[in-house]
Amino acid sequence: MRVLIVEDEPTLSRQLRTTLEGAGYAVDLATDGEDGHFLGSSENYDAVVLDLGLPEVDGLTVLDRWRKEGREMPVLVLTARDSWSDKVAGLDAGADDYLTKPFQTEELIARLRALIRRASGNASSELTAGDVRLDTRSGKVTLAGEPVKLTAQEYKLLSYLMHHKGKVVSRTEMIEHIYDQDFDRDSNTIEVFVTRIRKKLGQDVITTIRGLGYALNDPEDRNNG
Repeated sequence: MRVLIVEDEPTLSRQLRTTLEGAGYAVDLATDGEDGHFLGSSENYDAVVLDLGLPEVDGLTVLDRWRKEGREMPVLVLTARDSWSDKVAGLDAGADDYLTKPFQTEELIARLRALIRRASGNASSELTAGDVRLDTRSGKVTLAGEPVKLTAQEYKLLSYLMHHKGKVVSRTEMIEHIYDQDFDRDSNTIEVFVTRIRKKLGQDVITTIRGLGYALNDPEDRNNG
């Protein structure tokens, strides 16, 4: 999952980036509203953490522009302001949730997880496909109840597919959502990670749809069909 942080306070922005990367997210960072608006308009993110008090262009304006442009990614607003009018203004501009500074990073991550789950139609923090289970809270993956160790990139790829179960995901979409902006985006590495995941979780867990991309294979979906 790929997240954009738009925050001008250097210490907080670095802390958020480190924390989110440690939680398995690909993270891009913008330090003013102008750059934040550009990234949010030109790149594909699963969620955005947006400070309201930004230089160049304020956060409410950035958010309003995104929504008018048709950008639908979930946005979690950060604000040092504690008045209800600011919170209401943020929600009215298109925010999906908000946190008032100071806050605990654990709460921010929990709120992000919830926003991303809801955006992909998942109510539970535990995602399943047959015998495969992925706990978004702990980052643990199990196969028939037994823990399976994945690398960071393998986890990101599996997590994206499990959040979008039932959908064919193209290589381009996968690359856009599991790598940050500065990563060397080689599409061939996607096939390498898919092969590794299949070795660990079973050859049938991910189906290759030739010319289109990949889909998570869930036996329960076939049975229900």
